[in-house]
Amino acid sequence: MRIQIILAGVAAAALTAFPAAAQDGQYRDQLSRIITEAAGGTCLAALMGPSLLDACNAQIEGMGPALTALGAIESVTFVGAEDTPGGRVETWAVKFAGGTTLNWVIGGQQPDGKFDIVGTGQG
Repeated sequence: MRIQIILAGVAAAALTAFPAAAQDGQYRDQLSRIITEAAGGTCLAALMGPSLLDACNAQIEGMGPALTALGAIESVTFVGAEDTPGGRVETWAVKFAGGTTLNWVIGGQQPDGKFDIVGTGQG
């Protein structure tokens, strides 16, 4: 199964990324929560900035069932982090109960704790 979900800003972040000084993940819990809520058909306003929330709401009808079909999250493994002009962007390998592993990015965290970037491509 091929899934592609680009919620906001991912392409721009990748084009302007710089290696991060610290290589440890900070956003595991937030990413897991966003994915779990999206699988249930909900865009998590508490963790999504306005443009990310708008993009999520525009895609949730198809995204929710696609994520549900992958099964529950089994593991979330830190891959790396990059500093971008929009803030830190982390990459995580998320393994689902159905056997699929997808690389997800999350970042652009604002002072209010909300993110501008969350997305995945084919794993």
